[in-house]
Amino acid sequence: MDGGKLLLFIELPGGELDEIGRGILSWGARLAGVLGADWGAVTAVVPEGGQLAAFGAFGTPAVTAIAGGERLLDAPALLGKAVADLAAERGATVLLLPHNDLGSTLAPVIAAALDAALLTEVAAVRRGEDGVRLSRPALGGRLAETKVWDGKRPLVLTVPTRALSQVLLPTVRAITPVLATWQQPPLSTLRAARIIGRIPPDPETVDLTEAEVIFSAGKGCDPATFEQLKELGRLLNVSFGVTRPVFDQGWAEFERMIGQTGRTVAPRLYLALGISGSMHHVGGIQDSRRIVAINNDPNAPIFTTADEGFVADLGTIVPLLLAKARSGAGGAR
Repeated sequence: MDGGKLLLFIELPGGELDEIGRGILSWGARLAGVLGADWGAVTAVVPEGGQLAAFGAFGTPAVTAIAGGERLLDAPALLGKAVADLAAERGATVLLLPHNDLGSTLAPVIAAALDAALLTEVAAVRRGEDGVRLSRPALGGRLAETKVWDGKRPLVLTVPTRALSQVLLPTVRAITPVLATWQQPPLSTLRAARIIGRIPPDPETVDLTEAEVIFSAGKGCDPATFEQLKELGRLLNVSFGVTRPVFDQGWAEFERMIGQTGRTVAPRLYLALGISGSMHHVGGIQDSRRIVAINNDPNAPIFTTADEGFVADLGTIVPLLLAKARSGAGGAR
């Protein structure tokens, strides 16, 4: 495909361009280069001056805000229809969204409205002689599935948030985007379910692949320290994981095991406690944004992977952390 139009959906939670939004802009700018397409962003909230400048830092040429779109954020079917109508009017051939709660809900709605192809959790895009080749992980990341898009129908893509990077390409030049407001035609007959409340995920039960912060215990933990770490995780409202040796001892369920034979995770923060750092475990955490390790062995391989490392005895450190957490929680146990 040469030419055409690429539209990026940017959520702007709280009216601000967050990490996911910046990541989509960076990913989308590269995708536009691969496709040879003009591109722009669409939002449900009108960006303020400072936020518009943030769009411009990523080379975004144009931003279109859906008039009254903030009222549609709790009605994904209506918002998806609005984005699809805008895409059709602008002649967009590719739409890109983050694979988060809202993006993964909107993508099939948009695809259905446009009679478009849909591919979720895409990790890589490249040009081939037969068309645009799109790859995504399969079988828990053990294989890569590749599909070819020939450009005959519109295409809706989502990108997993763990694959997003806010790094600016050296070729990107900051510009001042053109800001426009788009008014959707009246929807007189379409009814849709509305979201009336949101329940945050429980860190103790959420799938570790979706966890934002993970405390993980390795074989350097004895039973007493392990129980203290679990309590620490509960008090700090973070998810808890284990390595294969800990799972083998029967201290945790398989769903809590992290590594190439367990869950591959990409949290915002990964705290490795008493973990030596075998290649099987490191292979499952290498996409974490920040890795902090505590181990009593200064030569532990985990330190070569960690962004920060502390040589310390867990039997001393964990009770101190737990006491601090209990104090912050009003002494709750």
